[in-house]
Amino acid sequence: GITYLDHAGSALFPESLLKAFTDDLRNNIYGNPHSQNISSKLTHDTIEHVRYRILQHFHTTAEDYTIIFTSGCTAALKLVAESFPWIPEGTKQPSSRFCYLTDSHTSVVGMRGITASMNVLSVPIKLKKILLAKRRLPAEEQNCTTPHLFSYPAQSNFSGTKYPLSWIQDIKSGRLCPIKLPGKWFVLLDAASYVSSSPLDLGVHQADFIPISFYKIFGFPTGLGALLVNNRIAPLLRKTYFGGGTAAAYLAGEDFYFPRKSIAERFEDGTVSFLDIIALKHGFDVLEKLTGGMEKIKQHTFALAHYTYTVLSNLKYANGAPVVRIYSDTDFSNPDAQGPIINFNVLDENGQVLGFSQVDSMASLHNIHVRTGCFCNTGACQMHLDISNEEIQRNLQAGHVCGDNIDLVDGRPTGSVRISFGYMSSFEDAQTFLNFIIATRLSNSDAEIPLQSVTKLTTESVPDDHLSFNKEDKLSPTLQISDRELGNIPSEAETTGSWQPPEPETESMRAAVSETAVPMCRKGGKPITVAKIYLYPIKSCSAFEVTEWPVGNQGLQYDRNWMVVNQNGVCMTQKQEQRLCLVNPSIDLKQKIMVIQAEGMDPISVPLEDKTGKEAVICESKVCSHRVKTYDCGERIASWLSTFLGRPCRLIRQSSDMKSKSHQKNTKGVSSATNISLSLVNEAQYLLINVASILQLKEHISARLKEPLEIEELIRRFRANIVISAPESFEEEEWAEISIGALQFQVVGPCSRCQIICIDQQSGERNKEILQSLSAARGRKTNFGIYLMNQPLCSSFSDTLSVGSQVLPVLKENTEIQPPTSSEEKCSG
Repeated sequence: GITYLDHAGSALFPESLLKAFTDDLRNNIYGNPHSQNISSKLTHDTIEHVRYRILQHFHTTAEDYTIIFTSGCTAALKLVAESFPWIPEGTKQPSSRFCYLTDSHTSVVGMRGITASMNVLSVPIKLKKILLAKRRLPAEEQNCTTPHLFSYPAQSNFSGTKYPLSWIQDIKSGRLCPIKLPGKWFVLLDAASYVSSSPLDLGVHQADFIPISFYKIFGFPTGLGALLVNNRIAPLLRKTYFGGGTAAAYLAGEDFYFPRKSIAERFEDGTVSFLDIIALKHGFDVLEKLTGGMEKIKQHTFALAHYTYTVLSNLKYANGAPVVRIYSDTDFSNPDAQGPIINFNVLDENGQVLGFSQVDSMASLHNIHVRTGCFCNTGACQMHLDISNEEIQRNLQAGHVCGDNIDLVDGRPTGSVRISFGYMSSFEDAQTFLNFIIATRLSNSDAEIPLQSVTKLTTESVPDDHLSFNKEDKLSPTLQISDRELGNIPSEAETTGSWQPPEPETESMRAAVSETAVPMCRKGGKPITVAKIYLYPIKSCSAFEVTEWPVGNQGLQYDRNWMVVNQNGVCMTQKQEQRLCLVNPSIDLKQKIMVIQAEGMDPISVPLEDKTGKEAVICESKVCSHRVKTYDCGERIASWLSTFLGRPCRLIRQSSDMKSKSHQKNTKGVSSATNISLSLVNEAQYLLINVASILQLKEHISARLKEPLEIEELIRRFRANIVISAPESFEEEEWAEISIGALQFQVVGPCSRCQIICIDQQSGERNKEILQSLSAARGRKTNFGIYLMNQPLCSSFSDTLSVGSQVLPVLKENTEIQPPTSSEEKCSG
């Protein structure tokens, strides 16, 4: 049920590859290739066979190229930077230069850190400069032997643009000069993105260095790459460190070392990942068997990209405004100039960009996996999104870092959305994605999408019967929209929200709620009261409703003290397992037990007594953003949960001796001298929502759904701890502080919602209209509810939070609450 559209991030591995590989391991014994026994000799010979198979795949031979296995493309690039025969500044000879196209991966740009340490200058080269650089150097300068290195991608991982492979020979011959300097140019061709879907002929395009990562091609194994080195430069490479297997001879007591003759053995420090290398043999076999070769993959994936681009670029709102802005240097008409990557941002009907995090969340609801951000290519991101150097630096000061979900700063995008196709992608995948865009942007129903205009192209582009994709490659008969209707799809204007970026703190906040703060007078003078109190003893499981409850230093006592983890120790939430909401925990304070119930299962109990004294297990959980020390709650409850959920899982609990150490948050609005202790929550101790806000949202949802939701069901979807009854909707977003009885709270910020609110907490069924309605109702936001923190209690006695208690708010000066500065997705687990 998943539509995977991140093949540029990683290919998916076919089942037949795993079977062939595991069968091989069952039938053969592979020893360490550095030994001399029979099993080791088998390993060595198999590795050499794989080297030849790689060379064959790239249409070259061992006479021209050497394969050096690395941990990936990044390690291969680092190896080039460290071993290239640079001539530094300050010598009698002209110095070397490292030049790279600005549309390059971070790992290429990062080579300049190594060259700088060697006193070698780096020069970023823009595309326009290359296109204007066709001029020969004077004859006297052509005899200079100073080595320079120019790096460029065969295919941009940002936009899919394919840069001319003819540049290789043009630069090496001097017909193309990145910069006007005498010397000898060598070319590094970053082929990691290109070779995943296109054939590369090194017999014709003889670059000096070609780094690749094999998971981009096969999906498995990961953590294995290679550097293909042209043998004419291989003898010039320098190496200082020598590891196991690289020495022909050396002395431990004297400075004597003689390297092995083979370039591959000289640079492959230690034992190579020999089982992964053996897996590559099966990867090539399976790829050829399934597809018929890289040329057919190239045609197939381009046909999908061309089709999707054609439809996507023609989608319009009723006012004629485009639905998306595509970032491309081509018109997707030539597979030699464009790869199977489409980079874009979604726009509203006024032309404003919708944040990529919002688009990603909506895509997840439709089981569509995309990539968002800047894709480790800041140069291309700046060029296409028109982001200046100063903006990059300002965004960093505003809290935005690479890879987070802060998608808009001052209304301008910090990144975009990328979809990419691989050899196992189908037209059904493209149609599913386009239906998603149409359904969320143009209508409330699953509008049909055009296919007739490209059917001829796709059937002609992939004529061979090698591409056997089972039922997925059959064209859907339900798509009936013609060319004429492409630009005239009826629309219903609707605004999708986005995560709002945090502003930099201009001053330290008060350490606690001000004792002299006076609540502002409110319209009508109606009191605000606590209507409901919920705690969630097991993270992401059902709520436990109470009328009054003790409050501890981490929030409501026993709130999110436990969590369910999978067999790898990773926290499970309703995002991965919707049936968690059907697990009903309740706390019995008198008997000191937690009782857990679920339909069709006998109730089971877990003691409240902390077993910190027993051996604890350290687990890392992104949900908590920090290391959390936990202990396992035993086989009995693990078996119970595994039976109910139908997958192996365990129940773990946070250890009391680590609660004040391992999961603390220095929160905006709380003194920097005070670290607030958290349980297994995402962001803050409490989450508060307002019944009036729920009622207003209910009106929007009812207009979109056939059967309106009950107010109680909506409240449970938002998984709050405190539900208040206030006269005005969303007035809670104007509060800076509140007090409830003797308890005082600081407002941390709004809760930006994710797809968990789409899950009915009573049935476990999902309805994606909920998040879409929230997005439409809030206008470019998905915020609902506010996070609260309170200071650790001074006394050893716990206070109590009770239903019916009056809530006294203090308004803030700036009525726009900024979200917490964590890059984690803010959803209530």
